[in-house]
Amino acid sequence: MGFTIGAISGLSGIREIRDLRPGSRRRGRASACTAVAEYTGLWGWDVVPGARAARSGGRVGCSCGATACPAPGAHPLDASLEVPAGATLAEAGQAWADVPGAALLLPTGRFFDVIEVAERAGQCALMRLERMGVPLGPVAATPHGRTWFLVATGAASELPELLYRMGWDDADLDLRGRGEGEYITAPPSDLGGLGPVRWLRPPTLEAAGRPPQARLLLGTLAYVSHRSAVAD
Repeated sequence: MGFTIGAISGLSGIREIRDLRPGSRRRGRASACTAVAEYTGLWGWDVVPGARAARSGGRVGCSCGATACPAPGAHPLDASLEVPAGATLAEAGQAWADVPGAALLLPTGRFFDVIEVAERAGQCALMRLERMGVPLGPVAATPHGRTWFLVATGAASELPELLYRMGWDDADLDLRGRGEGEYITAPPSDLGGLGPVRWLRPPTLEAAGRPPQARLLLGTLAYVSHRSAVAD
């Protein structure tokens, strides 16, 4: 499941996306469209438009219209509207123009899985892993206090066995895997009306296409997660 930029028109197309991506001086009003183009064209990921979260009377509602939506602003509007990996800047822009204001969702289980831990434990683990020189993929932090480590596919289904082999299967861990059939909300989208998701380690050409095996990170993530639970 490697990364491809074949649909982008050469280096000029890559520069165009990078110049327009969120946070740049030229972002203007097209930040969502250019973010979609970056995810599909540079990082080689599919993007799915998600429902929008909105606050009304102090409560968070969802554009899907469900009175008690369990995941406001964090589920697909319609999976058939997916923008596939390799879409050009023009194609991504046209697709997102049809769903103005939609959240950007990345499907897990295709190009990467996710190991999710509490924010404090995740940031502590990230510092440890960086000091140890462990190969890392993209890492994101959410406004509701979670950290997402992007790892190679298969991690979510293998997680119980991996934890068992490492001796963490019966420990109190605030740790879970996200795999096939699930989604994460991608920066710069708002998550459930709470605020934007942000990258702690943004995607790179190498890390996006070759996320690390979960076993390389899991020991540290489990240890820090357990320590945080004990301290609380």
